[in-house]
Amino acid sequence: MNREQALDLLKTYVHNQNTIKHSMASEAVLRALATKLGTDVEKWGLAGLLHDIDYETTSGNAKTHGLESVKILSEHNVNPEIIEAIKLHNELAEGVSVRSKPFHFALAAGETITGLITATALVYPDKKLSSVKTKSITKRMKERSFAASVNRDVIMECEKLGIPIDEFAQISLTAMCNISDQLGL
Repeated sequence: MNREQALDLLKTYVHNQNTIKHSMASEAVLRALATKLGTDVEKWGLAGLLHDIDYETTSGNAKTHGLESVKILSEHNVNPEIIEAIKLHNELAEGVSVRSKPFHFALAAGETITGLITATALVYPDKKLSSVKTKSITKRMKERSFAASVNRDVIMECEKLGIPIDEFAQISLTAMCNISDQLGL
């Protein structure tokens, strides 16, 4: 499956524009991480793009989100490694911590930090990613009441990739800035 096919498939199941933008931001972050780590950029990008394909189908239910994705993506012959990473990005559906591979950690941390970065941009007067500094992101990491639904522990899984939080935040911010026009930020 190529990116265009994946985006079409995503839009078949996801109609909320903010969820689509989140998926595109996650794709950008995953591609940047794959480049940094010298791994498969296309595979990681597709995982980022498709990771929330079942979000509307499951109404965001943490107990089933990710599991429905397995069914949808299996029917479309998506790479099993992508399906596995997507299934594991939401450990609540599994009930236990089962992420074990760099791909798993990257998807979970990468898609999660996009929410923190977006929330940070939205508190600036111009609401632009270009106004956000890495230091602002890492500062907001410590403010548990800011973007309270963003799981900081999941973001910190970046360290399991050998990437410290400051560098991870910079990689993620740069990736999102590169597609800021598509994100409307």
